[in-house]
Order: sequence, then structure tokens, then C-alpha cells
Amino acid sequence: MTAGVQVDDALRDRLLTVRSGIEEACRAAGRNSDEITLIVVTKFHPASLVTQLAELGVTDVGENRHQEAQEKAAELSDLELNWHFIGQLQTKKAKQAAQYASAIHSIDRAKLVDSLAGIDHTIDAFLQINLTDDPGRGGASPADIESLTERILETSTLRLRGVMSVAPLEEPAESAFERLAGYADRVRALAPDATSISAGMTHDYPAAIAAGATHLRIGSAITGNRPDAR
Repeated sequence: MTAGVQVDDALRDRLLTVRSGIEEACRAAGRNSDEITLIVVTKFHPASLVTQLAELGVTDVGENRHQEAQEKAAELSDLELNWHFIGQLQTKKAKQAAQYASAIHSIDRAKLVDSLAGIDHTIDAFLQINLTDDPGRGGASPADIESLTERILETSTLRLRGVMSVAPLEEPAESAFERLAGYADRVRALAPDATSISAGMTHDYPAAIAAGATHLRIGSAITGNRPDAR
């Protein structure tokens, strides 16, 4: 806890509501909520909001813009937070992101894997898979799952945790996450310890939990509406 931090009551209430929703979704799925890691996505929100979240017991924070994440992590270095990079990551920025992020959820191509081979420590890696037919969307093609899994396993600086994806808006989340669970099985066939599934956001996290998600990336349901981009 941080002395002197004033916590907004609305923020506290939203976090409690989401935590209760996670508990309810876990009960419905016959799962234990202890299996779930809640990552609060703070895109565009100031570092002061992250400080309040830490005061409320949040330990995992997600960002999807490198510069913003880098600045916040530096400003809040005295807090015991796990920073998760969840956005599309340029290869040339990968090593910088690895300096503050304990996990990168958007590993989706061989060049990105290779760019992280030269860091001086180990970070968690999630293989992001594209659940659409649009190659412009983030994530690797399902056809590349095995080759990228093997590439990550060969990279000593990466600890493969599992898979990550975003459910397409044009498809029911239930069927998208069911497909993702099948892709996760393919990864585990090569990497039995890669049991994590990073899936589920504000609008679809109950469906993600039902499909086996272990890491939820939830933003506005907790943080409130995003401020304008800086």
C-alpha cells in the first residue's frame, strides 16, 4: 500500500464489479478464480490511475503502446507491478519493451522472436494468433503455430507461457475462443508447460473464461472511459 494515495470511489467500485463478474463466470464454468490473472489495461490513462490501482491490490497492468508503457513503467518503478505489453510491437522496439515488460503477449512472427534473443534476461512470451482471415490483423496465421512455437522454444530468453488472441467483433466470442482453445492444444503438444491463454476483454471475458482463459485483459470496465490520446 502507498501512503497518502487517494483512491477514486468509482474506480474502486468498477474494479469490485469486474472481480465479482470474474468470480461469477468462474463458478458458471466450474473453474476456480485463483486460476485467473486480471491484467488491467490502462491505455491513455495517467500514471496516477495506475498508482490508485496498485493501492487497490492490482499487480498486473497492460499497455499496448510502447512509448506510453515505457514512460509509465519508469515513473512507477517503485511500485511492485508486472507490466504486460499487449499491443503490436515493432521489431526495432522489442528489446526496449523487454526492459520494462515482464511479459509480451503479441509474439506473432519469427523476426520478433529473433529480436528478443539478445536480451540479458528471460521474459514471458505469449504466441498471438489471428482468429480472422484478414492478414492485416495482429497475430500469426494458424498455419504458423508449430513453426513459431518451435522458434520460441529455441530462444533461451523467452519463456513460452501459451497463446493470446482477440475475438473478432464479427463473430460470436464463444466460437472464436473455442477455436483459440484448439490452437492452444497445438502449442501444448510441443510445449506442455505452455498452459496459459490470454483472452477476454471488457465485453467478452465471461466467454473467454468458459473457454479456458487464464489471463484477462480488461480496460474500460475498470478504468472508465479513456481520455483522448496524448
